[in-house]
Formats: sequence, structure tokens, C-alpha cells
Amino acid sequence: MPPAIPADDDRALLHADCSRCAALCCVLPPFAASADFALDKPAGRPCPNLAADDRCGIHAQLPERGFRGCVAFDCFGAGQQVVQVTYGGRDPRGEPEALAVLDAMRGLSELLWYLAEALTRPAAAPLGAGLTALRDRVRGLRDAPPAELAVLDVGRLRREAGALLRDVGERVRSELPGPRRDHAGADLAGARLRRADLRAACLRGALLIGADLREADLRGADLLGADLRGADLRGADLRGVLFLTRPQVAAARTDGATRVPETVR
Repeated sequence: MPPAIPADDDRALLHADCSRCAALCCVLPPFAASADFALDKPAGRPCPNLAADDRCGIHAQLPERGFRGCVAFDCFGAGQQVVQVTYGGRDPRGEPEALAVLDAMRGLSELLWYLAEALTRPAAAPLGAGLTALRDRVRGLRDAPPAELAVLDVGRLRREAGALLRDVGERVRSELPGPRRDHAGADLAGARLRRADLRAACLRGALLIGADLREADLRGADLLGADLRGADLRGADLRGVLFLTRPQVAAARTDGATRVPETVR
């Protein structure tokens, strides 16, 4: 069931609709055998688990079959945007630039997700003009033709947005109660943080792989780009966190007591 998001919020549109895609994520990107993928797959070759009807043949058993990377993947609606808008409803899997186009579209869509959230934060009101201008640019780029998308420097846009989003995070966290610890970019892989008070903390870009965050209080924390793969969030409170995405939640371990924002539920 889609999360409850206001109709005028871009995040309402940034959800994968596989029925309007062409299994692009199962064909175009390469992946290597690892803890996330059970085998090697070169770019442009269909995953061996992809059925003739473009559905995953092992969807219900992905973690058990060694495809945790697929569970955590989210295109933010890039797949259907590429098929239905960029290529006008036709299957682009045979086009030489298709992978670059999909990568660019996913980057733009994820960036639009962050900008949309920033614009909902009252503390970010003084930054509204800059956020709105960048959001409108990103919206326009998502409608660009394939040739333009294939060479788009999404990294430059991310860097431009990064300064704005950092300012948003600081403004929002400054108004919240809590110790507001700064762990930006910290290596906290495997850290024992059970029941830790991380309210309004800056965990932007932090490595939290396998960290024990059971029952931790993360309310109002900035989690932009935090690596939560395998992090234990059972019973953790993530209400009001900044810049959390569905892939981050899917990559972590959660339970019925984990409290997350409606937008990523």
C-alpha cells in the first residue's frame, strides 16, 4: 500500500510501478557475485531469474536465494518514467544508451525525493526559493530526451543540492530536542548502539553496516546517504528522520516495533 503523501508532494509519484516498466532493472545494470547477489550478470543481459512475462521468478524467495540487493533496490519510479515518457511507451532495452539513461533517471528521481522532503520542512522555509528552483530544474530534466539524459552530469546536480540539503538538515535539527551528535561520514559498521540516544544526530553518509541499533532513538536524525545494510533497527524509533528512503529501510533489519515515517512505510 503506498504511503500517505500529500497529492502535491513529488514523492507521491516517485514509486516504482513495474507494470508500466519493462523490467529494466533486471536487464540493464550489471551486478557481481557478492553478499547482495548470488551470481555475476553483465550489463544488458537479463537476470536468469527473469521470466518470459518480465516478472521475477523468485520474487518471494529473493533473500533466501542470495539476492538481497534486489530486495533493497528501488528505482524511485525511474523505470516507468524511462519507458513511458523518455521512450514514448516502447521497450528501450535494446538501445545502446539505455543503461546510462536509466542511471541518470534514477539519480534525478532520488534527488527529487530529497528536495520534495526538504520543501515540507517548516524550518527550511528561508531556503524555499533555492530548493524550489532546483526542484523545478530536476523536474524538467526528467522529461529530457534520451540523448540528453545519457550524458547528464547527475553528480554535479547532487553536489549542488548537497549544500542546500545540508543547510536544511542543520536548520531542522537545531530546532529539535536531543544531543544532536555529529557522526557525519563516521565508520560505525558493527557499532553497538542499542538504545542509543541519537535524537537529531547528523548521520549523513555514515557507515552503519551491521550496527546494533535496536531500540535506538533516532528521531529527527539526518540519514541522508547513511549505509544501513544489515543494521538492526528492531524497535528503533525513526519518526521525523530526515532524508530516509525505502532502499535504506529495506536493506536494514526491522520488525513490527520499528517506527518509520509514513513516506517509507
